[in-house]
Amino acid sequence: MSNSNDVSLKKVLRPVHLWGIAVGLVISGEYFGWNYGWGVAGTMGFLIATLLVTVLYVCFIFSFTELTTGIPNAGGPFAYAYRAFGPIGALLAGYATLIEFVFAPPAIAFALGSYVHFLYPGTGVLSTAVTCYVLFTAINMLGIKESAVFTLLVTILAVIELLLFMGIVAPSFKVDNFMHNNMPYGVQGIFAALPFAVWFYLGIEGVAMVAEEVHEPHRNIPRGYILGIVTLVLLTLGVMILSGGIGDWQKLANIDYPLPESISMVLGKTNNWTKVFAGIGLFGLIASFHGLIIGYSRQIFAMARAGFLPSFLSRLNNRFRTPNNALIAGGVVGLISIFTGTTDKVIIISALGAVLMYCISMVALLVMRSKAKLETATFKTPFYPYFPWIALLLSLVCLIAIIIYNLILSIIFFAGLVVVLWIFVALKKHKTLREDLVMQAATEI
Repeated sequence: MSNSNDVSLKKVLRPVHLWGIAVGLVISGEYFGWNYGWGVAGTMGFLIATLLVTVLYVCFIFSFTELTTGIPNAGGPFAYAYRAFGPIGALLAGYATLIEFVFAPPAIAFALGSYVHFLYPGTGVLSTAVTCYVLFTAINMLGIKESAVFTLLVTILAVIELLLFMGIVAPSFKVDNFMHNNMPYGVQGIFAALPFAVWFYLGIEGVAMVAEEVHEPHRNIPRGYILGIVTLVLLTLGVMILSGGIGDWQKLANIDYPLPESISMVLGKTNNWTKVFAGIGLFGLIASFHGLIIGYSRQIFAMARAGFLPSFLSRLNNRFRTPNNALIAGGVVGLISIFTGTTDKVIIISALGAVLMYCISMVALLVMRSKAKLETATFKTPFYPYFPWIALLLSLVCLIAIIIYNLILSIIFFAGLVVVLWIFVALKKHKTLREDLVMQAATEI
């Protein structure tokens, strides 16, 4: 049963849950996907790209936290852009965020299928991916606290496993291996690798989508974000650098299970630890997959509640207070994507949506600060305005690089945006929307 009148979410999340969601959303990026960056940049080229993106995310998260505490709305960037730019700006941010969060899970589903296939060669990659969508959509329908606790548990296991991974491969690390053919494509490889470096951190901003469900958001959101980004920076650099120095890194550059393959290079494929590690590695992928489902369902819910999407997508389940229709709608799009794309292309599309949203969010912060529209924010960006400007400029660099090196995918992305804008204006939504509905949850908290 659903109730279309009551659209308030339960406030039950605390810092430990937010850390679990922040790290869980992203941690699959340490397990797969990033290694495609080696294929276009080499180890050193990709390291440079990763350091640039790390600076971007550190500056971005400290800036984004001010937005999240000032406007704790399930729409996240969509709500911030509405406050700063009005309906058209909100639509741009909402489109970019939905692309990021809806298209990231298919890439993870591919990887889940590949990991299971690595363990049990007779298992189909696509069948596993589809099963994961059905199973974890169902789990998300049980309630946000239950979903967050589940995410926290698998995230803790995933972090422990990455630390174990680093401990196993570290003795085999050799600088000569890492430096061999380390920048085969020169400086241009650095720019081509940026979307895969973004994959290391993509999704951490999803904590904003559960802001309405946080107990004492002014205090707990900053704690969750900051603990999350510190954890991810340490894991990212440790996994990427150590993996590149254990042998021929080129063997890892174009597969969906680089960590189990790395372990097998160190211990041998017949070693029992190799398969044990691959099995435990599923926890990292599951954490991100599950967390991203939370993220896109809340974004769809918030946009529907505000009138940007059909209203039935904002209905909540009476018992669990979960946006079940939004969960199903996002899952359907993801399932379609599984059958039409490949891992690297889906990652690029998702990264394109992410960096566009980062640009919009940072401009929104600068605009609202100048117009005193964020006075309710309980966390202030350190080193303002330098942090948001650094995040904005690096996001623009990433956006331009992704467009240049992935022109066809970029044309598809922006063509979709043009179609959505045309429909929005044709229906005169930009003239009929009410700000009190868009910002409803933010003003209730």
